[in-house]
Amino acid sequence: MKKTILAALAATAGFAGLAGNAHAAADGAQLFATHCAMCHQSSGSGVPGQFPPLKGRVNLIAATPEGKTYIMHVLLNGLAGSLKAGGASYMGYMPSMAAMSDDDLAALLTYVSTLSGDASAPTFTASDIKTARATPMQPGQILEERNTLNAAHPLP
Repeated sequence: MKKTILAALAATAGFAGLAGNAHAAADGAQLFATHCAMCHQSSGSGVPGQFPPLKGRVNLIAATPEGKTYIMHVLLNGLAGSLKAGGASYMGYMPSMAAMSDDDLAALLTYVSTLSGDASAPTFTASDIKTARATPMQPGQILEERNTLNAAHPLP
């Protein structure tokens, strides 16, 4: 009986591993619904003046290595202050999500990147998150990083 149960568990684990990216995408959607949608809305469209849209922007920002690092820094460290996004001004505060695992943050960011429907949207890995996590920053520093990035490559 124990061997049958162990064999069934091993087979289930193997099939779960085959799901790979589909499983990560589902996890990303669930993580977004749980942690982000209350502010950025379930569609990622944001709330004018309060929470910037993510849909159609995160994928464009993360298209450069510096942009990808910035996006990870925002999730890991939070963001505070005034910023312009998509031609609109926002004043607010985003909390750090550093308590989440590297795998969860990677799944979440990959999901947000794909909200645009762009098949070539950048993906994030747990290794990417681990590297970004190695440099803790204050929310004000993230705003400075954003301003520097925006000066080099205007952000959408």
